[in-house]
Amino acid sequence: MIDFKQKLEEIDRLEKPDNDPEYEEVIINNKKRKKITTYLVAILVIALVFSGKILISSQNSSAWLPNFSIFNKLKHLVASADKQLIGEENDRINILLLGMGGEGHDGAYLTDTIMLLSLKPSPKQVSLVSLPRDLTAPISNSGWQKINSINAYAEAENPGSGGKVTATALSSLLQIPIDYYIRVDFNGFIKIIDELGGVEIEVENLLDDYSYPIFGQEDNPNYYARFEHLHIEPGRQKMSGALALKYARSRHAAGLEGSDFARARRQQLLLEAVKNKLLSRQTLLNPVMVGKLISEFNKNISTNLSVWELLRLWELSKDINREQIINKVLSDAPDGLLVSGQGDNGAYILTPRTGNFSQIRGVIQNIFETAPSSDNSAPENKTKKISKSANVLIFNGTWITGLASRSAAKLIDSGFLITQTGNAPTRDYATSTVYDLNNGGNPEAWKVLQDITQAKPENTLPEWLKEFAANNTEANYILVLGTAADQIE
Repeated sequence: MIDFKQKLEEIDRLEKPDNDPEYEEVIINNKKRKKITTYLVAILVIALVFSGKILISSQNSSAWLPNFSIFNKLKHLVASADKQLIGEENDRINILLLGMGGEGHDGAYLTDTIMLLSLKPSPKQVSLVSLPRDLTAPISNSGWQKINSINAYAEAENPGSGGKVTATALSSLLQIPIDYYIRVDFNGFIKIIDELGGVEIEVENLLDDYSYPIFGQEDNPNYYARFEHLHIEPGRQKMSGALALKYARSRHAAGLEGSDFARARRQQLLLEAVKNKLLSRQTLLNPVMVGKLISEFNKNISTNLSVWELLRLWELSKDINREQIINKVLSDAPDGLLVSGQGDNGAYILTPRTGNFSQIRGVIQNIFETAPSSDNSAPENKTKKISKSANVLIFNGTWITGLASRSAAKLIDSGFLITQTGNAPTRDYATSTVYDLNNGGNPEAWKVLQDITQAKPENTLPEWLKEFAANNTEANYILVLGTAADQIE
């Protein structure tokens, strides 16, 4: 965990550069030193609510952070101009965002919130993929486990290692480098909001959750005593830390607020409210509050991002607008990538719909390439959604690596479900071919599929495909990709 008090002491110990009046003004002058303390708190805010910046896709499109000139001065103190974040040279920086219950909770180190944030600096794009805590995956030396347990296993074996171990495990699972992590203790989040005097949130819809779990009552013999009725009226509401966290974490609300997407939206509203309060002059110019916030940050936020790296993130992302944000929630919705079921112990679990992670990997790895274009001149069929879902088997008939995954991601974006991807036994296809196993039952999907892939329709299956068709009764279409598919944007 970064000790920001120590960082301030290190700055004070820096040797005074020759002929640098700016250094004299910022570091030596005691009043300016207080300003540095104040704005280092703002840097800490980036670590705490960086996901909030990305999630606020329906808010105004102005810059997320105020353009404090002191940031530029601090940047020169903690980092050289030629330093880059890991992944910046490949135009993609990946950060794992984790939220856990913390001390006093059952399963204190189980990660309730898991999000992969990716920043693409060149076009200033950001993606945020939410991974459900119940997603089950092969974990090294542990068999198939829920991914929210990785952090807990690591902490039990080596305290303080959970964030890094979780990032490494999910990097291997998704086959994408995840070099950074930010982990937040929910208890600390409550305390931070309370230190701020609460936050005001514009509640969009009535929230009625009759099954909100009561902290400490998880094992009450009276089953119904384990839950409370969480009721929050729409309109502007001032919330304490405890109520704000309940508002953001509720999973079983009735009506509109009962979905994963609604929950993500509530988290957006909360993080926006916290960000606004933290970056207000009322907070930043209050040295007593600043000191208390620094203490809470140090106790409840764990990250491997250094101060200069946080500053670099701010520099790269401060001008990102809502049009450049991609949000994705992995779920078991009818058009989702997951299916629900029961594990060996009867616990609720989520697994990949296709039986393996190739489809999920393809979506995450190519999320920027498959995002809808903001260019109004882009062909309409590339972002058209089909009204009735259809299942597609995809085979790569070329030697082009990753072609099936990229094509799968494009089709998923248009509402198709991919039941399987793989390689064709012959890899010399020049043009793509598509076969209709639905006998014309979904003409809209058939047309959109051809438009997106530019595949040639065929009626007669080759011998090698007949077995696949017979064993995959859920498939509506089979797509065999040719080299021409690599040229389709």
